[in-house]
Amino acid sequence: MRGQEGRAPKMDWGSILDVGVGIGALLVGIGIFVAMIALARVFGRLRGTLDEVDRQLSTLGKPIGEALEHVEGISATADDTLAKLGGAVGALESVAQAVSSTSNLVRGAISPAIVNIGAVLDGVSAGLRRLVTGKSPGDASPSEELIHHGK
Repeated sequence: MRGQEGRAPKMDWGSILDVGVGIGALLVGIGIFVAMIALARVFGRLRGTLDEVDRQLSTLGKPIGEALEHVEGISATADDTLAKLGGAVGALESVAQAVSSTSNLVRGAISPAIVNIGAVLDGVSAGLRRLVTGKSPGDASPSEELIHHGK
């Protein structure tokens, strides 16, 4: 029988499997560690960028606030002006209504007078015609009547 010298030691596959799993877990841990370092650098740059944006926004905040206050002042002035114009338009409407009422009253008062003046002028012209011609309107011939009436 041979001695144990020439024989290869028996391999324990369970131990090899345990060592392999351990080395794999170590490599996964190192990979996650490297990925987290890269992510930390990205977040560091992002924080720097956000700080710069924040600084720029804070410098813009004051002029934008002043501009908005100016616009608010203009808006308030425009509202006041529109309110005044609304009052003026109301007053003009009242004046226009009063003028319309007055013109209706004057027309109502003058219309009968104009009709009366027309009747008086007709009577005066008939009287003058009778005085000049010596005939009444019923005595005239149809051709003379056309001449007198201007037809």
